[in-house]
Amino acid sequence: MAVYVYAENINGIYKKAAFEAISYAKSIADKTGDTVTAISVNPTDSSDLLYKYGANQVLNIKDEGLKSFSAKAYAQAVSEVADGNIIVFPHTTDASSVAPMLAIMKNYSLITNALETPESITPFQVKRRAFSGKGMMHAKADASGVIVTVSQNAFGVKENAVSGSEEVKNLSVANEDTKVISHEQSSGKLDLKEAEIVVSAGRGMKGPENWGMIEDLANLLGAATACSKPVSDIGWRPHSEHVGQTGKAISPNLYIAVGISGAIQHLAGVNSSKTIVVINNDPEAPFFKSADYGVVGDAFQIIPALTQKIKALKG
Repeated sequence: MAVYVYAENINGIYKKAAFEAISYAKSIADKTGDTVTAISVNPTDSSDLLYKYGANQVLNIKDEGLKSFSAKAYAQAVSEVADGNIIVFPHTTDASSVAPMLAIMKNYSLITNALETPESITPFQVKRRAFSGKGMMHAKADASGVIVTVSQNAFGVKENAVSGSEEVKNLSVANEDTKVISHEQSSGKLDLKEAEIVVSAGRGMKGPENWGMIEDLANLLGAATACSKPVSDIGWRPHSEHVGQTGKAISPNLYIAVGISGAIQHLAGVNSSKTIVVINNDPEAPFFKSADYGVVGDAFQIIPALTQKIKALKG
């Protein structure tokens, strides 16, 4: 029996989330004595990238009708080739819309936002994030099979190279009943949800013309940039950078918040970050209560000074 894993690709290219999901599936397979079978739709990247993290077999679904993303059609395609009772997905925007569709098709349990290797396999029980990341719970599956989505940056990417094989699956899945109005694709910049460091800013930056210092610091740290909801609402930054309860939920190793007050809606999207640094000129900003480190002061002085200091440290 194999542990199956959905290896998501963007325009054919595998991203970090796919490698993390395979690493997670491999940790389950090691407990059960099974192998890992990865499934991907119309990839162009080499399957060698997936063997590196523990995929013993890669099933490449080839289907011209799936060039346009549809959660229902992708779930149908995965359903046709996955016959195991454990299927792992990354908790990305697209994959986490496919997973519940597949759970309905197979009548499997669905557990989202898993953080660790399962505590037990029979029954399948795992620690997961709950209540918009404010709490943890131990979820138990009671169906014959389980689909689990892995919270990004929680388990980590772990190399575990194996000798793998590849098989092409030619399908013709019906994909007419879903019309994609808009579908955000990676621009080639660092993916916000996958980034290990995020530099984020709010209305304290006073205007979009001042974002250069945020981008300079992010580039220096190899970080992604983000923003608060009011900033994206007034058009200072694109909506794809909005993090919070109604935006993207992220869990980087380091989250630097500049000029953001820290409303509860914003915290809901970032409180899974391992370390939070807050820079704000208001000592009463609620964000300081959630921060691991806080700096009270003028961001227009602190950010350039911090950037110069990091440049000096990097030589």
